[in-house]
Amino acid sequence: AALQENLDKKLFGQHLVSKVVVKAVRGFLNNTNAKKPLALSLHGWTGTGKNFVSKIVAENIYKRGLQSKYVHQFVATLHFPHAHSINLYKDQLQSWIRGNVSICPRSLFIFDEMDKMHAGLIDSIKPFLDYYELLDGVSYRQAIFIFLSNAGAEKITEVALDFWRNGRRREDIQLTDIQNALSVSVFNNKNSGFWHSTLIDRNLIDYFIPFLPLEYKHVKMCVRVEIESRGFTVDEDIVSRIADEMTYFPREERIYSDKGCKTVDAKLDYYYD
Repeated sequence: AALQENLDKKLFGQHLVSKVVVKAVRGFLNNTNAKKPLALSLHGWTGTGKNFVSKIVAENIYKRGLQSKYVHQFVATLHFPHAHSINLYKDQLQSWIRGNVSICPRSLFIFDEMDKMHAGLIDSIKPFLDYYELLDGVSYRQAIFIFLSNAGAEKITEVALDFWRNGRRREDIQLTDIQNALSVSVFNNKNSGFWHSTLIDRNLIDYFIPFLPLEYKHVKMCVRVEIESRGFTVDEDIVSRIADEMTYFPREERIYSDKGCKTVDAKLDYYYD
C-alpha cells in the first residue's frame, strides 16, 4: 500500500509504471514459493523517473532504503569502465552476487546505465536469474534485480507520439502496446548492455517497463513537488517560468521535455537560494 501511495504522490505521467511495478513487487514479495528472482527492466529517457522508482522500491522493502547493506547498486561507467576487463568484471559480479545473496536471500541489485554497459557482461549473471532451486547450495529465488536503461526510449516515444497525433489519451497506452517492441528494440540495440543478451533470449526478465516521455504539465508537477519539499509556498509564476525554460521535442510539436524532470532541482536553486 505504501509503495502504491508513494508512486501516486511522487511519480508523474507514468501510469504504466505505477501499475506494473506495484503488481510485480507486491506479487513477488507475497509469493512464498517463487520459481525465480524478480527481474524488472526500466526503460526511457533521462529524467523520466527510473532511478526514482528503484529508490522508492528499495525504501518500501528495506528500512534504510538505498542505504541498506542489502541493496547493491552498480553504475556501468563507474564499476565496469574498461572493455578489455570484461572477464574480470564477470568474475567479480558473480562472486559479489553469490556472496551477498548467501548473507541475505532478499537482496536487491540495481544496475544503472545498462545502455552504457559492455555487451556480454550482464550475461554472466544469467544463472542467478534462471529457474534453479539451488546453485552451489544457494537459492537466488528471493532476490530482486532492477535494470535501468535509456535504450528503447525512441521506441517508447514513437508509440506515445502515435497516440498523441491520433488524438488518443496518453493514459490509454497499454503495456501490450509497447512491451514486445521494446524488448526487441533493446535486444537489437548494439549500443546497449542487453545487445543479443541471453537474459532476453531466455525470457528471464519478467517485465520491460516503459517510462513515457514527460509533457509540459508533468514538468510543472515536478516543480511544485520540489518547491513543497523545500518548505516553500508554491508560486505558480515560478512553476511556469521553470517549465518554460526546459527544451522540448519533437522540434515542430514541442510536446516532450528532453530532460524530463532531471534539471528541475538545479533550476529551482536560481529562484530559491
